[in-house]
Amino acid sequence: MSFELISAHGCFGGEQRFYKHDSREIGLPMRFGLYLPPQAAQGPVPVLTYLAGLTCNEETFAIKAGAQRFAAQHGIALLMPDTSPRGANAPGEADAWDFGVAAGFYLDATQAPWAKHWRMESYLMAELLPEAAAAFGLDAQRAGLFGHSMGGHGALTLALRHPGRFRSVSAFAPIAAPTRCPWGHKAFSGYLGDDRSTWEAHDASALMAQQKQALFPQGILVDQGLADKFLAEQLHPEAFEAACQAVGQPLTLRRHAGYDHGYYFITSFIADHLAHHAAALNAGR
Repeated sequence: MSFELISAHGCFGGEQRFYKHDSREIGLPMRFGLYLPPQAAQGPVPVLTYLAGLTCNEETFAIKAGAQRFAAQHGIALLMPDTSPRGANAPGEADAWDFGVAAGFYLDATQAPWAKHWRMESYLMAELLPEAAAAFGLDAQRAGLFGHSMGGHGALTLALRHPGRFRSVSAFAPIAAPTRCPWGHKAFSGYLGDDRSTWEAHDASALMAQQKQALFPQGILVDQGLADKFLAEQLHPEAFEAACQAVGQPLTLRRHAGYDHGYYFITSFIADHLAHHAAALNAGR
């Protein structure tokens, strides 16, 4: 695969880069961000992929979260994909902020017209993650996954749907039970159709409840702000908490008074998430 460099910026001894490429899974050009820590100059480093939320793109986390400082300290690369295909010109793709453009929900759509290009799960798992690791000298055997809101949903579900691919997982304010909330109902009915039996395969709480044992014995970290206006109606962290308890999956679910859904919240706790992943990704090194 050919990755075209758009820009590169020195950052905490490493480099923040942005790329574009023609995606075979999506069938359209895609963009992503990549932070290479200074340790990457000496050999392969672990890679932590961040999945952003609704309305965001590949630049949002790189600009707002302040994660590069801590990635440099721990010697971890950060991979930041976009949140959906762009330029498909599908009917209605830009009619709503919570469906279509910038709202891919990290799954493969099965319904027309979305099935042709909205293939974010295959794009990430079969294309971007392995091929970026090969192109940039990243250690794909030491991979972690995290995200925010819709991206927190993506991180939890992809980690559970692809056991063994990730050593660590965490989330900020994830949509933890999308089959129970309006965002999930809208996305799943549009992308997957009205047969709700297909929806649970993309619901983190339902997927966790189906596990026979803990997939992440070192634990999952989830942070949730209690001043988050979406908490009661859309997020349902208590459902994921109950599912983890039922199957013996260690979970640290931290509830923070005074914090909302935005990047001030993420910036406040990003150091803890990088440390959480570093403990797993750098173990035994």
